[in-house]
Amino acid sequence: MTQQELFDAAKAAVVAADEDQAVAVAQEAVAMGLDPVRVIAEGFTPGMREVGDLFERGTMFLPEVIIASEAMVAAVAVLEAHLPADKKEKKAGVVVIGTIEGDVHDIGKGIVATLMRVYGFEVHDLGRDVPLVSYVQKAREVDATIIGSSALMTTTMMGQKTLEKLLKEADIRDRVRTMVGGAVVTQYWADKIGADAYAENAQEAVQKALELVAG
Repeated sequence: MTQQELFDAAKAAVVAADEDQAVAVAQEAVAMGLDPVRVIAEGFTPGMREVGDLFERGTMFLPEVIIASEAMVAAVAVLEAHLPADKKEKKAGVVVIGTIEGDVHDIGKGIVATLMRVYGFEVHDLGRDVPLVSYVQKAREVDATIIGSSALMTTTMMGQKTLEKLLKEADIRDRVRTMVGGAVVTQYWADKIGADAYAENAQEAVQKALELVAG
């Protein structure tokens, strides 16, 4: 199997929601000596993106999406175990992430959380439809470095603005960096509400997060 064939097989396993096959592909990648991060970024992540597209088009249903997500998580666990020791030992930062209250979409957010873990972040994924106060409480509890929120509807993106206000009222805004994303979110919106960063996709989210902690 060539490297590209393995990436294609990883993507296909996730789209098929086949956990056994996804794990087998991950194990094959380890045996081939491939970079675990690249296998996730170029194989499993595109598969999960396609799952999200199929769900949005109504050709894949929520139970299948959940199974596909579990397949990816299982495969990533295999690959994470074979990350270089220096990458595993160094914690890049502590991230609290979730989809804003009133919004039940969380496929994209889930991919971001997974990739952040791969890149050394300690990630606390609050899930979807997350009450704004939960971000504040969790950030305090784990001494978060970054708070990330996702909104995929114009009716819920206002929650990101309110979250900035709540963090200030809780007197922790100066101790954390905030990131926003989601289908309806833009750089203009991030600037308008005072967020520290905006990311259009999962790979960019990781890069922005690394820049925030480095800065």
